[in-house]
Amino acid sequence: MSAPRARLLFAGSPEFALPALERLLGSGHEVLAVLTQPDRPAGRGRRLAACPVKQRALAHGLPVLQPPTLKDEAVQQQLRALAPDLMVVVAYGLLLPPAVLAIPRRGCVNVHASLLPRWRGASPIQAALLAGDPETGVSIMALDQGLDTGPVYTTRRLPVATDDTAATLSARLAELGAAALADVLTGILTGALAPRPQPVTGITHAGRISKSAALIDWRRPAVEIDRQVRAYNPWPVAETRLAGQQLRCWSANPLPASPGVGEPGLVTAAGPDGIDVQTGTGLLRLMAVQLPGRPVTAAADFVRSRPLAGVRLGE
Repeated sequence: MSAPRARLLFAGSPEFALPALERLLGSGHEVLAVLTQPDRPAGRGRRLAACPVKQRALAHGLPVLQPPTLKDEAVQQQLRALAPDLMVVVAYGLLLPPAVLAIPRRGCVNVHASLLPRWRGASPIQAALLAGDPETGVSIMALDQGLDTGPVYTTRRLPVATDDTAATLSARLAELGAAALADVLTGILTGALAPRPQPVTGITHAGRISKSAALIDWRRPAVEIDRQVRAYNPWPVAETRLAGQQLRCWSANPLPASPGVGEPGLVTAAGPDGIDVQTGTGLLRLMAVQLPGRPVTAAADFVRSRPLAGVRLGE
């Protein structure tokens, strides 16, 4: 059964939401407006910048709404006046209060980047990488008043590659989520597809990421620090200290079966292959690093101008 042309609202902000927006624009339904986060200061000049969803929406000539909160009655009335059939939410960044959840005739659905109920919350992709999950995926769920607690229409699974970063995994999950949304959209709009309650077991939470979480503790095992490096690429980027300076670590590889040869943080070798650092268990080879105000540099190039063997990082 095909759904008649529906009136849709879209709410999203980062690049992760773009594939879903494009799918909706190509679905034959009407996208009434796009809700997204207010413009934020960005870059070295701290000038106000539009998020990726706003830029794409404007390129398509869509009305853009950027309320700082959805609790404002005037904002809610504006949304009611649009008379949407469904609101699609993808990494919007604001919680929808009950009054907003009740506006669309078919409710509000969310594209969430995990296999719910695992990794509810703001950073499911990073959490899956930090935990070393062998697979993750996306869930299309009906929004309720809880934090990612609503019933689920469908899930799609995706293996996590050993070299996946938050950037690469996010890109693949965004496309997977957009495809999953397209698959169930008609069923949601017609009421033919009913969501299933989430299991009551296996619930985990992924909170917001702070910059302090990016600081490397060299006492941890190499495999865990490698996950930290990958999870925090491209933000906030794992970092350590080199002679009192920040040293950001963009890429690394744990060395297999590497023995302990010194205190955690000690650079045991630095050359064409990279920068080998002793950890609590095993060696971690740094492959790309960055000093403040400098470009990201291959570790092999970095050590040509700065000998590091015998230096201890983290001090």
